Amino acid sequence: MQSIPQSLLGCSPALKRSHSDVLGCSAFQACNNEENKENISQVWNTALVNLLKSLSWLGLEQRRVRSVEQEVRWRLKRLPFKQLASLADHLAAGIRGDEQNELLSDLLKQLELRWTEIDDTRTVVMLIAKVGSFSPALMDRLEDKALELAEQFSPEDTRKIAMALAFQNRRSVPLLRAISYHLVQKHFTLSTNVLLDMAFAYGKLNFHQTQVFQKIASDLHPHVAKMAHWDVVRCLKSFAFLKWLNLPLFEAFAQYTVDNADKFEPVLLSNVVLAFARLNFQPSCAEAFFSVIHERLGAHLDSLDPFLLVDLVWSLCVLQQAKSLHLQKVLAPEFRTRFLGDQSPKGHNYQLKVIHINSTARLECTGYVGPLLPQEALDLRELHGERKATPLQSGLKETLKSVAGEEDKARFEVDTVFGWQLDAEMVLDGDNRALPVAIFEAPHLLQSEGSKPLPPGAKRLAFLRWEFPNFSNRSKDLLGRFVMARRHLEAAGFLLVDVPYYEWFDLKSEWQRAAFLRDKMNKAVAEEMAK
Repeated sequence: MQSIPQSLLGCSPALKRSHSDVLGCSAFQACNNEENKENISQVWNTALVNLLKSLSWLGLEQRRVRSVEQEVRWRLKRLPFKQLASLADHLAAGIRGDEQNELLSDLLKQLELRWTEIDDTRTVVMLIAKVGSFSPALMDRLEDKALELAEQFSPEDTRKIAMALAFQNRRSVPLLRAISYHLVQKHFTLSTNVLLDMAFAYGKLNFHQTQVFQKIASDLHPHVAKMAHWDVVRCLKSFAFLKWLNLPLFEAFAQYTVDNADKFEPVLLSNVVLAFARLNFQPSCAEAFFSVIHERLGAHLDSLDPFLLVDLVWSLCVLQQAKSLHLQKVLAPEFRTRFLGDQSPKGHNYQLKVIHINSTARLECTGYVGPLLPQEALDLRELHGERKATPLQSGLKETLKSVAGEEDKARFEVDTVFGWQLDAEMVLDGDNRALPVAIFEAPHLLQSEGSKPLPPGAKRLAFLRWEFPNFSNRSKDLLGRFVMARRHLEAAGFLLVDVPYYEWFDLKSEWQRAAFLRDKMNKAVAEEMAK
């Protein structure tokens, strides 16, 4: 058996031939007969592993393959670690779905026990990328080993590890921090594919590392004109997920879209708009950009997936580019009924978006003649879901109670017919004194408690808290969704009192917080009077 030619024991010459050529080869048939006669236990380890790989590739009957597999299983403890890793890579590549493989299971146990034998980056990267997903316990150990070797990783190694973590949805913060640090410190020249994959992986894992983002943006910027249009969309979506806006790069993407609009399919072009809306990005070439968007998408609105159409129109509302045609498409009774009443989390999200589109039609589109949502479709009670109060929310509520003075002079957690929830609402008279809220008519509520009109000179104040996730990464710029909320509420007649987290948490005492809110209220009234 040891005299079998190496080409038939898994080496590349055999693999370059077709299955039928090899199976019909007289040398192979002689080899196969020889194997039946000889004791397979006498075959050397390397030859045995190569033989198993070749037999599975040739598609021989399971009985023949299993006999070799069984011999390999008996020798697992004696095989060098690199042979174990190579065989695990081979077997993992052939697994489909939930298929079970006893040899692979035994291999994984050996790898878990002997992981400390890994002494090179190639092995750890291969195992993380191709084998780790089959064993969480092994993946934990591989991540530890990768931390030891992180300084030696090449850009390609880093890309493979980041992508493996992304596809396995493993947000290994220590490992991500380590590869990020070395990626930035070594000043690698990264290829476009590596940059795009890193952006995708960080977006998928929601891992924020500003220095890496800046490197990706600065390295990509000179190559934007040569990028494929689907790569542009992919990068935009990744940065939108990360809530990170690099103005020069996004300006380049906007100009690329204008110059290459004919290359973008409607779905991809829609995703460009979605990314810009999430970050509230208005390109400097806005007129040309949105002209292209309306021209290219206008004829394809009916062919878009209904959910994508809602996302697109909602995004155009955020960017103040929605036209009557867009609003009518979504608010038409025959279209909107597929979303209203859907009790799934996804359904609730899209019902809210339809309500926001309805609010844009009511508040921002002069001359819009309909259709609009019926009043009963504007109920938000079930759409927001149960959420635990944040420290900012609880603190704001307690301080506002003391500022209002009396319980009936402030209303909290107010669901409006515009699809937005106010943290609190107050009514001030002409002398800036708080009035009982419930006695006055409230067109912004689904059902108004009071019937009295507001006295002359009275103002209705809306208090809005802005948490850390409401802003773009490392900035004080609100995301597009919340910019639209402010516009809608201002158009509905509210004076807005913004309470951002970065100002609130600097206040250490209740007295400071109360003084802060009073000052904010006075400024909102003064700005209104100055208009």
